[in-house]
Amino acid sequence: MARILIAEDEPDIRELVAFTLRFAGHEVTATSNGEEALKQASQIIPDIIIMDVRMPKMTGYDACRAIKADVMLKDIPVVFLSAKGQDAEIQTGLDVGAEEYLLKPFAPDQLVERVKSILAKFGK
Repeated sequence: MARILIAEDEPDIRELVAFTLRFAGHEVTATSNGEEALKQASQIIPDIIIMDVRMPKMTGYDACRAIKADVMLKDIPVVFLSAKGQDAEIQTGLDVGAEEYLLKPFAPDQLVERVKSILAKFGK
């Protein structure tokens, strides 16, 4: 179905998200930090990027800013998946260009539905 890039530094969560989305029929590339995600995004040009906010090397916010500043990547929807649910955190995520900000913990079927909805909105 869709090419999805995941950036999540916590291995268990990264594997759960990847498994959930693969099971739903998507092609998934998983990375462990924002810097890797930015590099992979340029190589695979995903249909959607799902990333954590707090990661080593480069935060999700910084990676999203860089993605939105890149002419080849700027139209790819970015979704933050984070345990940081304060209003200021969510607003920062949206301000740097994220399409949506989802909170952990999440139900796998909810994640699949949100991804499906966002992909449909972007014609993917």
